[in-house]
Amino acid sequence: MTVLPNDGLSLAAGFPSATHEQWRRLVAGVLNKSGKEVSDETAEAALSTALEDGLATRPLYTAHDEAPDPGFPGFAPFVRGGRPDGNTVGGWGVRQRHTTADGAAVLADLENGVSSLWLVVGEGGFPVSSLAQALEGVLLDLAPVVLDAGRDTEPAARELLRLYEERGVAEDAVRGSLGADPLGHEARSGEALDFAPAAALARLCAEGYPGLRALTVDAMPYHEAGGSAAQELGASLANGVACLRELTEAGLSAEQACGQLEFRYAATADQFLTIAKLRAARRLWARVAEVCGAPRAGAQVQHAVTSPVMMSRRDPWVNMLRTTIATLAAGVGGADAVTVLPFDHALGLPDAFARRIARNTSTILVEESHLARVIDPAGGSWYVERLTDELAHAGWEFFQRIEGLGGQAAALRSGRLAEDLAKTWEARSAKLAKRREPITGVSEFPNLGERVPRREPVPEPPSGGLPKVRRDEAFEVLRARSDAHLAATGSRPRVYLASIGPAAAHTARTSFVSNLFQAGGIEPVTEGAFEDSGTSEACLCSSDALYEEQAASTAQALKAAGAQHVFLAGRPGQYPDVDAYVFAGCDAVAVLSATLDRMGVS
Repeated sequence: MTVLPNDGLSLAAGFPSATHEQWRRLVAGVLNKSGKEVSDETAEAALSTALEDGLATRPLYTAHDEAPDPGFPGFAPFVRGGRPDGNTVGGWGVRQRHTTADGAAVLADLENGVSSLWLVVGEGGFPVSSLAQALEGVLLDLAPVVLDAGRDTEPAARELLRLYEERGVAEDAVRGSLGADPLGHEARSGEALDFAPAAALARLCAEGYPGLRALTVDAMPYHEAGGSAAQELGASLANGVACLRELTEAGLSAEQACGQLEFRYAATADQFLTIAKLRAARRLWARVAEVCGAPRAGAQVQHAVTSPVMMSRRDPWVNMLRTTIATLAAGVGGADAVTVLPFDHALGLPDAFARRIARNTSTILVEESHLARVIDPAGGSWYVERLTDELAHAGWEFFQRIEGLGGQAAALRSGRLAEDLAKTWEARSAKLAKRREPITGVSEFPNLGERVPRREPVPEPPSGGLPKVRRDEAFEVLRARSDAHLAATGSRPRVYLASIGPAAAHTARTSFVSNLFQAGGIEPVTEGAFEDSGTSEACLCSSDALYEEQAASTAQALKAAGAQHVFLAGRPGQYPDVDAYVFAGCDAVAVLSATLDRMGVS
């Protein structure tokens, strides 16, 4: 018998080791007692959570959940990071986005933690002629600039290069990206661009600006159209491969072409999925570079952006929490630069406070939480390694689907890519409507009395291509109807909650129903008689036992008092005069929309 040294931490040393089979048996016993009939073999599946792309999160991961060797940081397949030291030297880049030529705001960002600039120029941003104004006072040899100019990429790039020359910045000191992305622009606007100008910029950068990249492979349009993580990965690979084809045909070597690309991905509040997505993206691109004969150029440079899809317009302060989790995930996932969208991004142009909170989010995670002190913090986690592998396979499968359609351009122009993204969003929308995917402050725990901040409108972005979706959009429509009713009549639409029995019997369902109706802008009335509530809608709230005794008579009394529609909070049953049932998992959007329709709220 092996004798272990006494370190004073025996913990479970005196107990026999548990096996996976024992754990399954215990889980099955608990589930069977709760009314679910499962066997030892199916117990684990019963506790698994289905994800998009056919993936699932299991309740337990062990050393038996094998995944391919992720290698070492800075070496192929670059799962653990594109650089040997990861983000341990200075943390990830803090990149602030600007859509107006506000030089004062730009300087305030750079003086307070921002390390690079993302400037939206042309449609959706400020004019090319204002680029010098936006960069007035900026030390261009210290602050990398990334352009996002769509059809105006070539003139914007030439203007930026002119500014570098005018201000005496040496060519080898220039850092950033010119942001050419013809296919990304087509995805957003439906407008096809000639690739020749982008290729010319790539040749210029390859020959004279070693620290400047010419192209951005932007996966955000596919994420913003409702795509899943695997679809975002697959579309970005297809876009990247299309760029490699064009650049090599223009005379660049495969290694030079890879060196001209920067990839942009969305970071969401699903932290583990974001971590796995960024790690999988590097693995997949390393495989593409290997097949192209440039394995040493396969280290993907990543720019992560907190997801605009997850940003809510109601209770926008909750967005600070969402973006914090997303930024944490991006940093842990190994992103080279992270843009934190301000919490008021969905409302319009951010104010100084919102920009400050955005840039400080990264600063706190790097400087106070020390996330950048460890290379690949999630590496070695059985869950993360397995999820990275599964997501990589799903992303590669979607990439092959696009290539089978003739490549990214063909998939966009045929509408097939849009169809795939729409199907994914349709399935997710159903979960959002049923509140299976809750949105804090919107579909859960809304505040009807909140005063939403007002912001100046943003420049109109390109449109005509893939749609842009938001998680809150269905509930936002309902809340807007309620706001209009309030403005026109002085009060919100109401529903009377008829609580039956003592508080212990009805409180849980009263709270559930109150939360549900407020998500649609409908004010719950819990005091007084129905006749004084000013509404024609009522909802019974109590326990199942009291429903059996009093639901029918209470519903009948409400109808006699003038109620035109009576809900019951609970699973559907057979109660006279009860018109509909609301319960966890019901289609809240459909229920709320129909209720507003009956009340004449347009």
